[in-house]
Amino acid sequence: MSPGLVTSAKNMLQNTADDKNNKRKTVNSEKTSSFSDKNKNRSADSKKKYETIIKVKSVIPRRRQDLLKWYGWGYKDSMFVLDENTTSFTGSRYLIGGKNLPYAKQWIKEHFDVDISKPHKVPQIPTTFPKSRLPDNIKQELEKITLLSTDGMDRLIRAHGQTLHDVYHLRENSFPRIPDAVVWPENHEQVEEIVNSASRHHFVIIPFGGGTSVSGSVTCPANEDRPIVVLDTSDMNSILWLDKEQLLARVQAGIVGQDLEREMRARGFTVGHEPDSYEFSTLGGWVATRASGMKKNTYGNIEDLVVQTKVVTPRGVIEKSCRVPRLSCGPEWEHIILGSEGCLGVVTEVTLKIRPLPPVVRYGSLVFPDWDSGFHFEREVARQRLQPSSIRLMDNEQFRFGHALKMEQSWGGVLLDGLKRFYITKIKGFDPLKLCVVTLLMEGSAEQVADSEKKMNAIAAQYGGVPGGAKNGEIGYTLTFVIAYVRDLALECDIVAESFETSVSWERALALCRNTKARVRSECAARRIAHYLISCRLTQTYDAGCCIYFYFGFKTVGFSDPVRVYEEIEEAARDEIIACGGSISHHHGVGKLRKKWYTSTVSEPGRLLLLAAKQALDPDNVFALGNMAFDQYTPDVVKSKL
Repeated sequence: MSPGLVTSAKNMLQNTADDKNNKRKTVNSEKTSSFSDKNKNRSADSKKKYETIIKVKSVIPRRRQDLLKWYGWGYKDSMFVLDENTTSFTGSRYLIGGKNLPYAKQWIKEHFDVDISKPHKVPQIPTTFPKSRLPDNIKQELEKITLLSTDGMDRLIRAHGQTLHDVYHLRENSFPRIPDAVVWPENHEQVEEIVNSASRHHFVIIPFGGGTSVSGSVTCPANEDRPIVVLDTSDMNSILWLDKEQLLARVQAGIVGQDLEREMRARGFTVGHEPDSYEFSTLGGWVATRASGMKKNTYGNIEDLVVQTKVVTPRGVIEKSCRVPRLSCGPEWEHIILGSEGCLGVVTEVTLKIRPLPPVVRYGSLVFPDWDSGFHFEREVARQRLQPSSIRLMDNEQFRFGHALKMEQSWGGVLLDGLKRFYITKIKGFDPLKLCVVTLLMEGSAEQVADSEKKMNAIAAQYGGVPGGAKNGEIGYTLTFVIAYVRDLALECDIVAESFETSVSWERALALCRNTKARVRSECAARRIAHYLISCRLTQTYDAGCCIYFYFGFKTVGFSDPVRVYEEIEEAARDEIIACGGSISHHHGVGKLRKKWYTSTVSEPGRLLLLAAKQALDPDNVFALGNMAFDQYTPDVVKSKL
């Protein structure tokens, strides 16, 4: 992690104004950790290797609107500001914070022809909300179990994820359905009581973690007649035990990624799971969506990190009876939970692998004459299994967007400044309108990092690549956390924008990128959209293929329903992706947005297996989120299909 991000975590801690600790109930350690009694008699030496119950003070308060934007992504004090004179990014949480961005305005005008003089459309905080449908008897029963709120703002904030569709409805306060109540259980036992109450009283539970979903998975089904209760897991954020000898940790599923990593780093360890959303997303959300992180080459995807889960379903608790490295005992039911998207139950506890902090962390970057050259470099690095912790390839459109976010020279310079620009464009002859950039993050011992860097530079040279510098690599890596803030500014400037991803085999990847971009361009032409951007980035590599991210946005002037137009074009792009051999998702899941392609992806017998799992674990459709193959709205629909 960069020094800037470490500083960010410290700053966010200082800004937390949560009343969580004052209202929190005492958690019985005998209940929350089955290992507590065994550890009471451990020797002093053993205790150094084993910690129990680490209470975590989260950077995210229960009243999320006190720290985070209610109408979009991220922190209230962090945003892009655009006016006639300057463009800047506010706050001090990110490397870009507080800096003037002198090239951003020119880029925005060039691609979108935006009238900067128009006032920005920042929405006013809502004052009216749909009335809660939760009956008093259920409310009183739940209040005996845990903290409950029917406050309109508490409910609205947890009515959505972060899709363009969600954010659009959020800014307009136009959701057809929002939750009727929010509950904050603190431990596994309280979750069991809440789920039992839902089974008895026939209300719906929607598990809610960080609210970063981009698949529509936590959005309330619009036609659900039963009361909907959001089960916010954020108070379940303790580390129940940490075994430094076995390199394992038992963690409550509501812990936020940055909180988990901060606590581990303070003890000399790392989980290493770092998705773009890790500042706000939760461990339970990672499990439920089968998530991937930017450093998966070193630490693995979430399925590689999970050793054991504990899950509350309406039919009981699912948990393996032993914690072992591998179990040959029929199908792996852990993988039914991984990717279940909240439709089968609530993940309450997870046993994770941890690793000692790497002694050396080094950033790097490489510049290639074009996309194909950079792609073949990454393919060869994967073939030789030399992947560093993170290796990502930006196309030219992405590169130029990053260049538009470059800061004033006093900050230290960025890509293609000064001598680098002269060398790459004049001596090497790279075309600035074609060149591409690979950013690198290498972790390990000094010898391992040096050897990795040497070998990758040698491979890069075979494909015409030249080193671009460590600072550029760090900037490219950390800007990932800022990109999500762009959409809020875009909406204020009459631009809708979103990203979508896929995984694809190596031999089909180049054609998929070309064809998908061409499909988006043709869809824009058919709708007479003149001002738009379509770009892509190769973000993760495997033996058998890679993950490709696409970014698409267009100027909305002249469209009465621009979000619907965007969704039509993205749907066409996904059809093209699938036709080219790509998947419907690499790590964002299915949710409600990608249901159209679910059965064709997993096969009809695969769909039936999913429905059978639903019937076995949640026959009354308590977890009625309507994701994947589950039809929305009708509680009996799952029964009728089996």
